[in-house]
Amino acid sequence: MSNLGEYLKVRRERLRPEDVGLPSGSRRRVPGLRREEVALLAGISVEYYLRLEQGRDQHPSEQVLESLARALQLDNDAEIYLKKLANPAKPARRRPSRPEHVSAGVRGLIDSWPTTPALVHGRYLTTLAANSMAVALSPFFAPGVNTLRAAFLEPELRELYRDWDEMTAKAVAYLRSVIVPAMDDPRVVELIGELSLHSDRFRTLWARQDVRQKTSGLTRLNHPQVGELDLHYEKLALPGAPGQMLITYHAELGSPSHEKLELLSHLAIPRSDHARPELRAAAE
Repeated sequence: MSNLGEYLKVRRERLRPEDVGLPSGSRRRVPGLRREEVALLAGISVEYYLRLEQGRDQHPSEQVLESLARALQLDNDAEIYLKKLANPAKPARRRPSRPEHVSAGVRGLIDSWPTTPALVHGRYLTTLAANSMAVALSPFFAPGVNTLRAAFLEPELRELYRDWDEMTAKAVAYLRSVIVPAMDDPRVVELIGELSLHSDRFRTLWARQDVRQKTSGLTRLNHPQVGELDLHYEKLALPGAPGQMLITYHAELGSPSHEKLELLSHLAIPRSDHARPELRAAAE
């Protein structure tokens, strides 16, 4: 089964007949919608839909994809993902992997924010640079740490996030939204394989095929030194640095969380980019 076919199958099985205005009946042997029901809703033949789901036809037209997105009730992010699966970019010639580097300008910028935790992720969600406030927020935000791996495998991060279930669901949905061009990358395959093997939570979320490119929101933490924090995060793609994402955290002015960030700034260790050299070396 192709990636496109697997995605169609999972999304079909997650819909109930009543979700799309069809009678549920009492003799259903399969979860979710039947193939013929999806074909009916999308206005295509059952045979053609079957070929798509089985991977025998992997290049449906834009019109068919939009009809399938409506039939499966996909939101905008999920529809974009569907279209990427059907029209993947041509694989570039494989080149030797080179270490990712953050520009001196970006490093200087985030180091100049004394009360704003900030870090830069690379292509594989490994932290490439972080200011002292980010590391004070969590040592697992330090350079060299893969934050996705840590979120599922490090007990300390589960204790840090009051909304751990919500955070991990968002993280996996975000990963899937950006992973299409690198699905066959050995480091991506290794990361997904490791997490699938060692984390039931990741394995369940990955199988759901959720897609959400959410770049801002609210996260709730329970910091071991300053207590509960409600922080807004922003993810900003860095121009000229493909795959690098600047992530910042801030609290509302005058809020208890803002006061606690001020307190945390006095506990932060400066020059955090050298805090965990062994992990940084591993990332490179």
